[in-house]
Amino acid sequence: MADVVANGVRFHVQQLTPPPGFAPDSPDSGEARPSVVFIHGLVMDNLSSFYYTLANPLAAAGADVLLYDLRGHGLSERPPLGYALEDSVEDLVGLLFELGIDGPVHIVGNSYGGTVGLAFAMAYPSRVASLVLVEGHFAVQGWGEEMARTLWGIAFGMELEEARTWVASAGRKMTRMAGKADALINGTSLVEDLLTAVPLPRQPLASLACPVLAMYGDESDVIDRARDLASLVPDFTLNILQGCGHSILMEVPAHLRAVLAWWFAGRVGPAPLYQPPVLDPPSASAAHPLAELVAG
Repeated sequence: MADVVANGVRFHVQQLTPPPGFAPDSPDSGEARPSVVFIHGLVMDNLSSFYYTLANPLAAAGADVLLYDLRGHGLSERPPLGYALEDSVEDLVGLLFELGIDGPVHIVGNSYGGTVGLAFAMAYPSRVASLVLVEGHFAVQGWGEEMARTLWGIAFGMELEEARTWVASAGRKMTRMAGKADALINGTSLVEDLLTAVPLPRQPLASLACPVLAMYGDESDVIDRARDLASLVPDFTLNILQGCGHSILMEVPAHLRAVLAWWFAGRVGPAPLYQPPVLDPPSASAAHPLAELVAG
C-alpha cells in the first residue's frame, strides 16, 4: 500500500499486478494487459470492499489493478472542501498522472463510484477503454438533493440511541466507520457540494464511445437509472439480478466475478446468468437500517 498526492490531496492507494510468470505486456503479443481502476461508493465504504471481492481475482487473471480511497474516505486525507463530482473526476485524473498510467483504463465503479466513472468517461472519453457500473448512480436532475437527503438521514440515524447501541455492539470496525461517516457528513462540504451538483447531460451519453456493462439488482432503488442508461448509451450491456437490492457487491460477489471474467475475456457468448440462492431468513442483528448502509 502507498500514499499518493494528487490534485492537492493525499490518497491511499493499492496496486495489484498479475502473479509472477503471468504473460506480461510485449510487442510480440499484440495485446497489453488491461489496466483496471476500481472506484468505491460514498461515505460508508472504502477500497477494501473491492479488495476483498473483485480486485484480487481480476489481478490473478492477468489485469493491472488500481484501487484507491476517495478523498475523505478510508485512509485518504479528509480535506474540508472539494467533494463535488467534478473534484472526484479530477482526483482520478491526478492519480493516473502521478502513477504514470497514461493509456486507456477500464473503470469498475460501485454506486457513487459508478457516477464518478461515468462522469470521467464523458469528460475524458479517450482515457476509458470500458466502464462497469455496479449499481451505479446516474446524476440526473435532483440526484444531488436525493443524495444529500440520504446523508442527512444517515447522520440523523447515527444520533439515535438505538443506532449508537447497535454500532457499539457491532464492534470496533463499525464504530470506526460510523465515526468517519459522521466526520465526512458533518465536517466537510460533502452535503453542500451534492446540493449544488450539476446533472450529467443526457444527450452526450448517446455519443459515449466505450462499451458499458451495468449490473443492478431488480429490487434496487436506482434501477431506473439503469433503464435510463440503456435507452441512451450505444454499447450497453445490462445484467439485472433477480431478488437483489443495492448492495450486490456484498450480496453476490461470485456472480459479479463471473461476469467480469466474461467481460474482460472479450464478451464471448452470452453473459453468465444469475441463479438466486435459497437464503435463510435475515437475523435480528441485521435488521437495523444502518446494517444496510454500504455506500451510496
